[in-house]
Amino acid sequence: ISCDLNFRRKLWSSDLAGKTMTGLMEFIDVLICNEEDAEMVFGIKARDTDVAGGQLNREGYVDVARQLQERFGLSHVAITLRESISATVNNWSALLYTKKHPVFSRKYSIQIVDRVGGGDSFAAGLIYGLSEGWQMLQVVEFAVAASCLKHTIPGDFNLVSLEEVESLVSGDGSGRIQR
Repeated sequence: ISCDLNFRRKLWSSDLAGKTMTGLMEFIDVLICNEEDAEMVFGIKARDTDVAGGQLNREGYVDVARQLQERFGLSHVAITLRESISATVNNWSALLYTKKHPVFSRKYSIQIVDRVGGGDSFAAGLIYGLSEGWQMLQVVEFAVAASCLKHTIPGDFNLVSLEEVESLVSGDGSGRIQR
């Protein structure tokens, strides 16, 4: 059972979200979040990280994932890592943490067309890879690539094929049409 924490302050307070989500965590196997979600909902902050300034500390994120896993007995914690260069250029990667073992994806520099659905595409890619029984690095690479491609597509839906995601994972970021 997966949960995308996806905190939205316009929908509820950090206090209410924390109480509600804490009560649900006993039923969750895979938690998907970003550093702001973990802090706003559970009070767990990535140390030595300045999201607004684009400075991310990988070890701080490993610590956040470890704390989440230990507190809630989760099998997997996935944390997306966004480095905002500008409103339209971001670096994008993720951490997948399981059994006290962190695995980071490669980092992509993306030209954003539409961020809406990027997190959902990451979650879908993660769930797909886990359900296929892939190795953790393969899972997080696939999820990040699916999300990265979605950032380049307008609208809510990720309209790419499995082959297009696999092509990006394999290192082909050319964007060339394959006929």
